[in-house]
Amino acid sequence: MSAGRVWSTRLVVEVLPDAAAIGRRGADLVAADLAAGRLRALGVATGSSPSPVYRELHRRALPGWAGVRLFSLDEYVGLPPGDPRSYAAVVEREVRAPLGVAPEDVHVPDGAAADLDAACRAFEDALTAAGGVDLQVLGIGATGHIGFNEPGSPLDSRTRVVELAERTRRDNARFFDDPSQVPRRALTQGVATIGGARRHLLVASGPGKAEAVRRALEGEVSPGCPASAVRTFTDVTVLLDPAAAALLQRPVRPVRAR
Repeated sequence: MSAGRVWSTRLVVEVLPDAAAIGRRGADLVAADLAAGRLRALGVATGSSPSPVYRELHRRALPGWAGVRLFSLDEYVGLPPGDPRSYAAVVEREVRAPLGVAPEDVHVPDGAAADLDAACRAFEDALTAAGGVDLQVLGIGATGHIGFNEPGSPLDSRTRVVELAERTRRDNARFFDDPSQVPRRALTQGVATIGGARRHLLVASGPGKAEAVRRALEGEVSPGCPASAVRTFTDVTVLLDPAAAALLQRPVRPVRAR
C-alpha cells in the first residue's frame, strides 16, 4: 500500500512538498506498472498538474514503451488539425514523442470531425478494442471537472460533446493569444468512461485547486462535482501539494519527498 492516509480500500491520498515531488512520485507509480508489464494502455490528461509526471518519465528514459497505447481524456472542438493548442499536439509534445510511443498507438478524440457524435463513438470503440485503460492519469479543474466533464455531467456519461464552463475557458485562456479564441465546446471521455480504467492517478497542485480537491474528496459524490466520482472508482491514488490540500478537513499524513 502506498504511503499516506488510506480513506477507504479504494483511495489513497498523499501530500508531497511541491509539484516536482508529485512528478517523481507519479512517475514511480507509472514506472512500476510499466516494469511489471501491466501497462498496456495509459490514459493521459493534459494541463499543468500532470506535466511534471511526464517530464520525470522522460528524464528516466525507461524501456518498455513499445506497444503501449495512449488515450487522451479530451479534445477541443473546432481547432484545425495540427494546431499547437490542441490536446493532440500537447500529447504529442509532452508524452508521445518524449517517451517513444509509436504514433499509431495514440488515440485522441477527433474534435475536427465533421460528425462529432460519430467521433465519440469511434473513440469509445478504440478503448473497447484495446481492452480499456490500465492506468488513467487525471488532473482536476477549478470547477471540479475531470476530463471536460463540467458540473452537472451525469456520473454514468460516456464520451460525448460538451459545453465548457466559462471558468474553464478563462483558466485555459493563458494558452491562447486572446480569450475569445478558447473553444466553447470539447469532446471528452465521460465520467463512466474514465471510471472504467483499472487504476487512477489524480494529481493537483496550487491554491487554485484547493476548493475543487476539497469537494471531490470530502463533499457529496454527485454530478455537481464530477471529480467526486473518483471515490467510486476501483483503485485511486491522489497526489497533492500542500496548497492543493489546504482545505481538506480529514488529516493526511505528508509523504517525504525522495
